[in-house]
Amino acid sequence: MNGASREALAAARESLDALTDNTSVDAAKLAEELAAVTALLQREVSLRRVLTDPSQPGEARAELAGRLLRGQVGGEAVDLISGMVRSRWSQSRDLVDSVEELANTADLTAAQHGGNLDDVEDELFRFGRIVASDPELRAALTDRSASASAKAQLLSSLLGGKARPATERLVTRLVTQPRGRSLEEGLESLSKLAADRRERMVAVVTSAVPLSDRQKQRLGAALAKIYGRPMHLNLDVDPTVLGGIAVRVGDEVIDGTISERLEEATRRMAG
Repeated sequence: MNGASREALAAARESLDALTDNTSVDAAKLAEELAAVTALLQREVSLRRVLTDPSQPGEARAELAGRLLRGQVGGEAVDLISGMVRSRWSQSRDLVDSVEELANTADLTAAQHGGNLDDVEDELFRFGRIVASDPELRAALTDRSASASAKAQLLSSLLGGKARPATERLVTRLVTQPRGRSLEEGLESLSKLAADRRERMVAVVTSAVPLSDRQKQRLGAALAKIYGRPMHLNLDVDPTVLGGIAVRVGDEVIDGTISERLEEATRRMAG
């Protein structure tokens, strides 16, 4: 996002945090309502253009949003959206992206209030690994000819009763409303958003065998010291690494596996 949209999103995040800090607010319901607004704005291109038209006063845009949404969603959602359309947006699509982010953040906040945010983070990661290892499942979830309801039913059979409700809601929205993203991109975005919710970074750790609790604690502490922020570890076991561990934090890879050292030795000999 460009400058104006970044500033508008930052203000919207602060408003959501202030609202959901009050535990009397039903964050899961708010997430559902914001997701409905996202779908509306995605569908009605002319509406989102009107709501982000810089030639119209911000208060006029807010009044229009209030008239359209009042009675359709709760007062908290109306207030959030009205505040957002008062702001200036670089592109109309940025407003849709931002409302969607607030919906996902509200669901993650609901999980945090319930003490389940760690579980949701882990479940999102594990679901991504399952999809990556099952081409038929991925094809079914990304099939453009399949209806949203069919995909939702498939996800319900996979996740219903086996994952936290917030995880199921987040994944279902992503699959049924991809909005031009790949499934992998969407899951990675959700994982980062979950980490940000706890002001932590995400490290994807691949090892030949499962790490012990002590190893996980030591690795987490070491990475936190390196990056200056608490670190959430997404753990993956891959026997092909032969030993050691590989760590990916964002775009940075720290590879300490035997296979990588063998490949490096081979490259040096070839050189």
